[in-house]
Amino acid sequence: MIPARYAATRFPAKLMQLLKDKTVIRHTYDNTVATGLFDEVWVVTDSEVIYQEVVSHGGNARMSVKEHESGSDRIAEAVADMDVDIVLNVQGDTPFIRKKPLQELLQCFNDPTVQVASMMQVLHEQEQIDDPNFVKVAVDRNMNSLMFSRSVVPYPRNTAVPITYYEHIGVYAFRKQALINFTNWPMTPLEAAEKVECLRYLEYGIPLRMVVVDYMGVEIDTPEDLQRAAKLL
Repeated sequence: MIPARYAATRFPAKLMQLLKDKTVIRHTYDNTVATGLFDEVWVVTDSEVIYQEVVSHGGNARMSVKEHESGSDRIAEAVADMDVDIVLNVQGDTPFIRKKPLQELLQCFNDPTVQVASMMQVLHEQEQIDDPNFVKVAVDRNMNSLMFSRSVVPYPRNTAVPITYYEHIGVYAFRKQALINFTNWPMTPLEAAEKVECLRYLEYGIPLRMVVVDYMGVEIDTPEDLQRAAKLL
């Protein structure tokens, strides 16, 4: 499921921006389908423009019935009446999505204790580590998430200790019931403060199993990201 909101706060209409030969949302959709990992791939959107962009090129899309605070809420509405085991949420602004990382994410569910899984990549540049647009994640020894934050996490109080910083990649996979539960819980204080929706799981005691992936390209959050993505293409 690919949640696709038109009126993004930082970069309105970002999913309809052209990246070389096609829009950001079509790059994301086409690359997700091309993995061959899924029984069905759908874009779920609040926008007639995005809906038409997908279906006019042969893709699957459906309109949201209600207004939603988060992408997870949007896809939960869409899958409520579907007979599915695992739902994978690919953000609409991740045009460089590839098969191998998604495959590794799905393999997390071979462990019956895993309810939610997500991705992270190593951050190498200090400018990105300091940038609140890059959500950082800290994990335990079992690769379960401890904290997500737009701040620098962990904070290097002891500069003699080497630290690996991870950026949270906005790709999630859920057992269907875990996703439905999420949408029935009220927004939590940390989630509201940071504007990072996966904090709701942590605040209700559900860790995310994190997978370290190779460089996943650029998520399109700002016009500058679009320029970086164009260079990568």
